[in-house]
Amino acid sequence: MDKSTFKIKQMDCASEENMVRMKLDGMPTVKSLEFDLPSRQLTVFHTGELQTIEASIHELGLGSSLVTTERTEQELTLEDTQGQSRLLWTVLLINFGFFVVEMVTGLLSKSMGLVADSLDMLADALVYGLSLFAVGSTIARKKSVARASGYFQLTLAVVGFVEVLRRFIGEEPLPDFRTMIVVSILALVANAFCLYLLQKGKSKEAHMQASMIFTSNDIIINGGVILAGLLVLFSDSALPDLIVGAAVFVIVMRGAFRILKLAK
Repeated sequence: MDKSTFKIKQMDCASEENMVRMKLDGMPTVKSLEFDLPSRQLTVFHTGELQTIEASIHELGLGSSLVTTERTEQELTLEDTQGQSRLLWTVLLINFGFFVVEMVTGLLSKSMGLVADSLDMLADALVYGLSLFAVGSTIARKKSVARASGYFQLTLAVVGFVEVLRRFIGEEPLPDFRTMIVVSILALVANAFCLYLLQKGKSKEAHMQASMIFTSNDIIINGGVILAGLLVLFSDSALPDLIVGAAVFVIVMRGAFRILKLAK
């Protein structure tokens, strides 16, 4: 068996992870994939046809290059797909639950930061859903779900961004900073718990590693909404909430475009 390592410069989120996985899924010579996310490296275990594998990865346009290739006698082990599914269902339900909580409280408190963060939680639930389909699913099925998820996510993000612009131009009441801070702290705790569960699973598979990255980014976004709530309190202005909301909507749009690219 051959072991080939590739450097993929633009592999920095769940969409690129799944793009690579889908591109190589179904190739009979590819036996296993291992991702080193911090180093943006992919190791492919295969039986020949290196040029075909290299060309397929290069077609994704993610700045890939072959680093090394060598013979190996390493034995490949299959991960517990049933355990992966249980874990992904847990974090999916937590994220979808907080999508509902943040959307409702965001609308009631007139906070675009909370509304945007709720859509980000929904986007993550969609990513976890795609990861569930990645556990033993067909390429066509994963792509169809990815396409529907991408368009849905993009539509919500555009509507949200337009609402931010409307509120920026018009005169809107101040958002309730107390609700912003309390709900965001709860969301942060939920995301931290999801990250703990994912890290505890110690899975090295691409879709599981990508889920960890998304959850880590969510914790940063939660912190941004908390900060916006504090700035609303001290500045007596809705501007910090609108700025954070717009930034998160841009992040959600970016994720939607990557999911749509993945579905091609």
